[in-house]
Amino acid sequence: MTPPTSGLADRNRKRFIAFRVLFNARFYYPVLAVLFLDLGLSATQYTLLNFAWAIVIVLAEVPSGALADRVGRRPLIVAAAICMVLEMVVLLVAPLNGGVVLLLFCLANRILSGLAEALASGADESLAYDSLAAEARAAEWPDVLADVMHWQSFGMLLAMLVGAAVYDPHLLNRIMDVLGSDLRIDQGLALRFPIALNLISAMLVLWLALGMREPPAVGATPQAKSHPASSWHGIVAAGAWILHTPVALFVILGGVLIDSVIRLFLTFGSVFFRLIDLPEASFGLIGAGMAGLGMLVSPVARTLARTSSLLRNFMILAALTLAGLVGVAFKIPFWGVLFAIPLAAAMTALGLIVSNTLNARVDAAHRATVLSFKGLVFNLGYGFASLLFALALRAMRNDGSAEQAFARAIEVLPLWLLFTLALLALAFRLHHAELDAKAADPERPQRT
Repeated sequence: MTPPTSGLADRNRKRFIAFRVLFNARFYYPVLAVLFLDLGLSATQYTLLNFAWAIVIVLAEVPSGALADRVGRRPLIVAAAICMVLEMVVLLVAPLNGGVVLLLFCLANRILSGLAEALASGADESLAYDSLAAEARAAEWPDVLADVMHWQSFGMLLAMLVGAAVYDPHLLNRIMDVLGSDLRIDQGLALRFPIALNLISAMLVLWLALGMREPPAVGATPQAKSHPASSWHGIVAAGAWILHTPVALFVILGGVLIDSVIRLFLTFGSVFFRLIDLPEASFGLIGAGMAGLGMLVSPVARTLARTSSLLRNFMILAALTLAGLVGVAFKIPFWGVLFAIPLAAAMTALGLIVSNTLNARVDAAHRATVLSFKGLVFNLGYGFASLLFALALRAMRNDGSAEQAFARAIEVLPLWLLFTLALLALAFRLHHAELDAKAADPERPQRT
């Protein structure tokens, strides 16, 4: 007899929202690059560490999702939280200007960070959704996602402001003076403060993960637990489901095309802000404002997910993205920053719409794997777009500065978006026609 699940959905819902907020709103984000450089790494070493971080996510993302579908979501969520705690501890005790030892500590931090991202990807979302589905409340999922967006935006806003503030020894020393203290704080000590705050967050994340409970209907069966190799069959089954489900394939590919070009621009956000003559002191405030935009976007995105068709929603997101990219391509001094708003809004709404669409269609047995596939495709898409943009920057630099090359390269982004979306529309139409033809004539050979 199935145990009662009354109250489980609400418990997991609250913990899922808090888990997402604390897991993603990291106090060192506003100073991430300079933190590693101030520790004593070179720019090249920092770049290679981020490459290692990305490789870990790519290699572990889908297998961890498949494992979550076989042994249960909670163990993967707890493992992700443990990795987060360890990554913070390693970074907190990393020796300042420690040479090779520092590099090894930072490498361990990046590996643990990548593992945490991969282990949590799909598992936390699947557990929360299945908890609602077990109580016939799956229709509430857009509300959950809207709450995540709202509180995550608030958390990011707070983390950006606090993280930047505690990293500044001059500000901290002025506060000490106001308090009448003779204590002096140097940069070597101040750089530990965002990490220490994040260690506290990581411990709260672990507490939240331990308090989550697996919905009985989606817990792993004894057979699944006794055959870990079946995870690979789950990966194949989930991949086949995506390829043969036009809606899922469209939402993943359409999502990655929009997401990758926006993430690419936001990666170079500070370069763009400098290009349009904004003072560097304003960069942190702009970043905090964009982080807090989700509090305004979340109710709109929830309404779109519930009342509009998928095609209409993607047309709206594509239009917002195109408008933002066209606007930034003009590089209007000062006021050009306003065109970053539709880009940030589109990226925020995209996450809710993609999640709602996939969760509503995939079965519980493959939910985490499918969501991990989505995460993998999004990361690979961003990496591919970054590579192409780097080639464009190199081709356009000639004898000019890197900033001038960037100014020319961003003019290509609207054309790139239009081109890729047109290709997707054509490919989707052909794919849909192929599936319809196969359904009408099962013995018809597939086109190669």
